[in-house]
Amino acid sequence: MRLKGVIVKGDKEFPFLLNLSMQHSEVDKLVEKGLLELGFEDTYLIEARIKSNKVEIFLDSDEGVNFLKCQKLSRWLEAIFDEKKTFGENYVLEVSSAGVGSPLRFLRQYPKNIGRIIDIKYGDGKNVRGLLKEVNNNLILVEYETKVKEGKKNKKVIVTEEIKFEDIIESKIKISFN
Repeated sequence: MRLKGVIVKGDKEFPFLLNLSMQHSEVDKLVEKGLLELGFEDTYLIEARIKSNKVEIFLDSDEGVNFLKCQKLSRWLEAIFDEKKTFGENYVLEVSSAGVGSPLRFLRQYPKNIGRIIDIKYGDGKNVRGLLKEVNNNLILVEYETKVKEGKKNKKVIVTEEIKFEDIIESKIKISFN
């Protein structure tokens, strides 16, 4: 399918013609196939974004995503996109790790972050920030310090919150430079 349109920037118009022969789900499947063919079994797709002529692929890995993996997958995808003219002649393909500030989307991402500070929004508007202590099946354990009133004084106590993965709305690892 080809899409004709005009991009307007200020008072100028830029006509474009875009080949949309590949949908997001097809790109997802292609990335997964490429990862398997390249022998990157520990690496998985977090998200694929397609915006006009820009294709962004975000990966994560049990061991960490490095430049070489991104480069090899990028070249593998580029060969297919070029051969099929999937995104026309002029497109931008970026393959990278999901990034430090990106939300965790899959349970598989949590174990490698044990021992780090995490912000989690879950349930009906609940928030917790603490140390990711453990991942057990479908449960995330987060340890944090809170104040409890004892008489007229506040006492600090350590609490461990147990959160079901399916209740998590959003979670992000917080980077500490201490």
